[in-house]
Amino acid sequence: MTELSRRSLLAATLALALLPSTRLSAADNPKEIYVDWATYNPVSMLLKDKGFLEKEFAKDGIKVVWVKTVSSSNALQFLNAGSINFGSTAGSAALVARINGNPIKSVYVYSRPEWTALVTTKDSAINKVTDLKGKKVAMVRGTDPHIFAVRALLIAGLSDNDITPVLLQHPDGKTALIRGDVQAWAGLDPMMAQAEVEDGAKLFYRNKEANTWGILNVREEFLKEHPDLVKRVLTVYEEARKYSLGHYDELKHVFIAATKLPDAVVDKQLKERTELTHSKIGAPQRESILAAGLALQQAGVIKADVDVKGTVDALIDASVPLTN
Repeated sequence: MTELSRRSLLAATLALALLPSTRLSAADNPKEIYVDWATYNPVSMLLKDKGFLEKEFAKDGIKVVWVKTVSSSNALQFLNAGSINFGSTAGSAALVARINGNPIKSVYVYSRPEWTALVTTKDSAINKVTDLKGKKVAMVRGTDPHIFAVRALLIAGLSDNDITPVLLQHPDGKTALIRGDVQAWAGLDPMMAQAEVEDGAKLFYRNKEANTWGILNVREEFLKEHPDLVKRVLTVYEEARKYSLGHYDELKHVFIAATKLPDAVVDKQLKERTELTHSKIGAPQRESILAAGLALQQAGVIKADVDVKGTVDALIDASVPLTN
C-alpha cells in the first residue's frame, strides 16, 4: 500500500468516526414500536386515542402498533415473546415474571390503583376471607388479583390449598361469579366495578395497600439498544397522563368508547379507585413490590432460595429521565 493510500484510508476512518452518532443509530431504529393498551391502564387508552405517540415518531418513519392486553399475565406473555416492546402490568406481577426469567425492566408508573379486591355475589354467605375455605375462586395466575388473593389467604391463616382456584381471564371470571359457577372472584377493574353496579356484587375483602402500582415495563433488550426511544415513549406517556388529569370528561369518553361500559361503572373505576398523580418509578414502588414478593415467598408461591430483594433491584430501572 502506498503512502497516499494509507493517508486516504486514515482520513476515511477518521471521517467515519466523527459522523454524528444520531445518524448511525437512526439506521438501527426499528420500523415499528409495539405498545400495549389495557382497560386497567386508562392512560394507555387516552394515549392511543390522541395519537401522541404516532405524532412523536412520525418524523422518524417509525410506526406505532397498538396491542390490546387483558391482564398483567397477558401483557407479560407478549413481552416475554417479544410481541410487544412496552407492556402494562401490576408491579407484583412484573416481579414474578422477572423471577421466572422474563427479560423486562419496570420504568414508569401509570397509576396508583385500588383495582383488585375479593368479590362475591350480593346474596352470598361469604363475608370474610376464612369463608373461602373449600370454595371455588376465579382468578388469573400471575396477576395482581391472584397475588392479592394469596396474600389475603396468608393473612387469614389459609393458603391456596384451602381453595379451588378456577383459572379464567378477568372478564370470564366475572361472568363465572355472576352465573354461580364459582363462589368468589379475585376481581379487576373495570369488570369488578361493572359487577358492583350492574349485579350488586360485594367486595368482601379490600386492602388498598396490597394493590401494587400500575407499572409500564419495557423489554430489557429494547431498553439497552434504544434508550433514546424509551425516553421518548415515557415523555409522551407523561404528556398523556397530565392530559388525563386535566381532561377527565375526555378520558371518560375514551374509556366508554373502548369498553361500552355505562357512566356509573367508569366513574367508579376512574374517580374512586384510580390515582393518576404519579409517574416516576422509585422507592414507593420498590417497597410495595418487595412486600408483595416477600409475602408470596412466605406463602410458598416464590421459592425460598430466590433473592426477592435482588430481583426487585434488577427489575426496577429509574434511570430513564422524564422530561415532560
